[in-house]
Amino acid sequence: MGQEIERKFLVQPGWKPDGEGSRIAQGYLSSVPERTVRVRVRGRKGYLTVKGKNAGIQRAEFEYEIPLADAEAMLALCEQPLIEKTRYLIPQGELCWEVDVFEGDNAGLTVAEIELPSEDTSFARPEWLGEEVSGDLRYYNSSLIRHPFRAW
Repeated sequence: MGQEIERKFLVQPGWKPDGEGSRIAQGYLSSVPERTVRVRVRGRKGYLTVKGKNAGIQRAEFEYEIPLADAEAMLALCEQPLIEKTRYLIPQGELCWEVDVFEGDNAGLTVAEIELPSEDTSFARPEWLGEEVSGDLRYYNSSLIRHPFRAW
């Protein structure tokens, strides 16, 4: 079974990306906490992802690459508005930070996530890392559709 163990943090104001990011458009066919079904277009690739309910920082996750045309067509079926962001990858040893700079109704929000092999995996905290928000539902992408950052 696919498993995701992820921690999420705010990024300090003033952080600037080093390098080019990839544009992401994503939407949700289902955004209920018990299960989310996400469609994503990242660059020239499409993905379908099913996630289970969080148990701490763990949850079931199944992600599949799908044809780009299918992903683009499915985005039209998703709850609106779509999530739009640019993702920057920052390697840290064997781990990698994913920093998302949100756009549209979520502009002004920048979040860093790190996927871990186990809950007790230690990692260095970059100086640009802010408050941990792993358990805060407001920062879940599926929540940002219904309650965008701009409206907080």
